[in-house]
Amino acid sequence: MANGANLESQLCSEQFGSGTARGCLAAADGRLQWEAWGWRWWGFSGPFTAKPQGRDGGGAGTPGTASPSLSRLMAVFLPQGFPDSVSRDYLPYQLWDSVQHESGHISDESPWIFWKIWRFLLTSLLRLSKLAQYSTGMLGRILFAWWKGTKLDCNAKQWRLFADILNDVAMFLEIIAPIYPIFFTVIVCTSNLAKCIVSVAGGATRAALTMHQARRNNMADVSAKDSSQETLVNLAGLLVSLLMLPLVSAGPGFSLGWFFFLTALHIYANYRAVRALVLETLNEGRLRLVLKHFLQRGEVLGPTSANQMEPLWTGFWPSLSLSLGVPLHRLISSVFELQQLVEGHQEPYLLHWDKSQSRVQVVLSQMAGPETILRAAIHGLVLEALQGEGPLPRELTELRNQVRAGPEKESWVIVRETHQVLDKLFPKFLKGLQDAGWKTEKHQLEVDEWRATWLLSPEKKIL
Repeated sequence: MANGANLESQLCSEQFGSGTARGCLAAADGRLQWEAWGWRWWGFSGPFTAKPQGRDGGGAGTPGTASPSLSRLMAVFLPQGFPDSVSRDYLPYQLWDSVQHESGHISDESPWIFWKIWRFLLTSLLRLSKLAQYSTGMLGRILFAWWKGTKLDCNAKQWRLFADILNDVAMFLEIIAPIYPIFFTVIVCTSNLAKCIVSVAGGATRAALTMHQARRNNMADVSAKDSSQETLVNLAGLLVSLLMLPLVSAGPGFSLGWFFFLTALHIYANYRAVRALVLETLNEGRLRLVLKHFLQRGEVLGPTSANQMEPLWTGFWPSLSLSLGVPLHRLISSVFELQQLVEGHQEPYLLHWDKSQSRVQVVLSQMAGPETILRAAIHGLVLEALQGEGPLPRELTELRNQVRAGPEKESWVIVRETHQVLDKLFPKFLKGLQDAGWKTEKHQLEVDEWRATWLLSPEKKIL
């Protein structure tokens, strides 16, 4: 450990995914000292040293990898929580699937290679435009999958609608690109970037929604029939296009008007399609609606009602700062702070509430299952309700008055008291969810892979 500090018994530990857990010891001055990271990945090992951590989490090596660079690379190309979040055959399948895809692509392109090289040499402007277009699209596809990949499951309806609208925007950009030759390359690159994002978001959300609709372990059949339906619609669209060809060729004004009419119809139809979906699992948005209704009226909304009320526009930054599965080292830097965080928590999670920034961060125990994660999310949303408006149960109304009275009572004391309220409120709410038809054995809440254990009892004194 660092500088031969006088260290006592281990107080807590944490790990990321399948990485080796590291312990935390108390130094003589009351600070926390974290051990070095280790790594276990299906038989591979490569420990490296982590510097002591403070509240900001800076200076430590990245868990679960032999180096921070490799960890960042894995986060871009592999699913969150890999390898525990996927089946054992995921990696060999993806490797061989990549080989077959690349070999098929090269085989398909080989007859045109010479012609493409000749065109490359003759048209430098086209060369630069195509190079920028393809590279922008490929890079955008990779970055978007890394940035928002985990959110596509949680908000499948919202991202599905977003992808369809973005696809219409991309087509509009392609139409206007020739009108502005100076900005042609920029417009085409932007359009291609949008289409690549559509490809990622549309494909991922379609898979999630197909899984929801397949109720007899028949996901492949549902997906195949969906493809057949699209083929039939495309054939009908081809016939309509042939019939409209004389009118469209009459003038650009009619063509542009026809495009805007079809675009409006496309967006409206997508909105109605997404609005028709009734998902029985709770994400943050649906949980927020159902809990608010329960706190104000004492009854639990069913899946049909909650899905009808759920907002369908997703932003790039969430309005509610609720983080589940955060690292313990991000929240504490001393034994005293650990004592405050642990006190009053009997459930397998620790909750830190920043009242000034309306931010809730939850540390999950190794034993935390779907029900615990659901309770932790409800706990965070209850704390948000204390700072909001609207009627609340009597116990929460008293706590709201204390929160609004001023900073006299610290946030960790309020968190401890809301635990006592939830001990009575959560079982009733959980039973109401199950009776209303919600699937509480699983959820679509966004949860990170950090897990922790804490060995410090609330009665332990500061060193």
